[in-house]
Amino acid sequence: MGWWQIGTDSLAGSRFVVSPLAETVAALKTLHTGTGSHPGERAWLAARLPAYRRRLAAAPLDALLVRAAIGPTWNADFLTPTPTGAPGRSFEEEVAAVRDCEPGDAVPQLEVAVGGPVPEPLRAAKDLPDRLGGVLEWVWRETVLPDWARRRRVLEADVVARTARLARDGWAAAVGELDPGRTRWLGEGRLQVNARAYPPRRVDGGRLLFVPVTPRTGWVSWEGSERFALVYPCSGALADVTGPVVPEALGALLGRARAGVLVRLGSPTSTSQLVALTGQGLGSVGRHLKVLLDAGLVRRDRAGRSVLYVWTAAGAVLVRAQGDARRP
Repeated sequence: MGWWQIGTDSLAGSRFVVSPLAETVAALKTLHTGTGSHPGERAWLAARLPAYRRRLAAAPLDALLVRAAIGPTWNADFLTPTPTGAPGRSFEEEVAAVRDCEPGDAVPQLEVAVGGPVPEPLRAAKDLPDRLGGVLEWVWRETVLPDWARRRRVLEADVVARTARLARDGWAAAVGELDPGRTRWLGEGRLQVNARAYPPRRVDGGRLLFVPVTPRTGWVSWEGSERFALVYPCSGALADVTGPVVPEALGALLGRARAGVLVRLGSPTSTSQLVALTGQGLGSVGRHLKVLLDAGLVRRDRAGRSVLYVWTAAGAVLVRAQGDARRP
């Protein structure tokens, strides 16, 4: 397994951040595989994949470049530059780091990604970083930007929930849930970052960033000894915009919209997150939460400046009992 030895200062200064470029790279990887992990992602692929394939068919060198950059075991470094961690950076600011890669460094990085020689057309090209930046700009503009406002709300809500879990239960719980089977807190400052047999890496004094994306993918990157990033998928409930199924009896009891809010509160969730996930207005979500609070089915917790809602014991029993009643 690959793991990082994290110094006390780096751990104390670590941050969860949202990156438009990371979300775009994750979208590119999903388009590349052509496989969605949940109904919402499959619907997105059905709408966006044909245009993406036409885009690459019209530019065969770009198609070769994407295939090489998303290698079988490693991403080319210039595809996944490490975020700076500065708040509010735009996609255009972030993608400049892809284009700024020295053209002479691109082929060696692609060779690492594919685990051997790259096709001759790529070796002969002198503009690979600029080309890859162009592909990413197309993916951003055509497949991510139209939905970015909702994606950003979902990502920001995930950050709030992870931060609350960290404050409540510590690093072992918060990091262990980022990407089960890949990330795990090993204790004594050791963080497992993937399941591959890579040598340990020291993160001591550098900035450690945790970056959520909505597709079911993830990776690690670093910039010298200054910045390290672990990109992880949002939890399934956040990434799947279709949400959990509302049991018919629960919908009849509470009303379908209110029940749709309740079933999403198995983990701490903010009002803005519920708005993003349910598609209901802020006022409607607020009214549903007040009724559920008054009924003792949910409680309110505070994480910094954010207010999170989660089931009480009674709420958990009600939702799970209704779910069990649906099974034969």
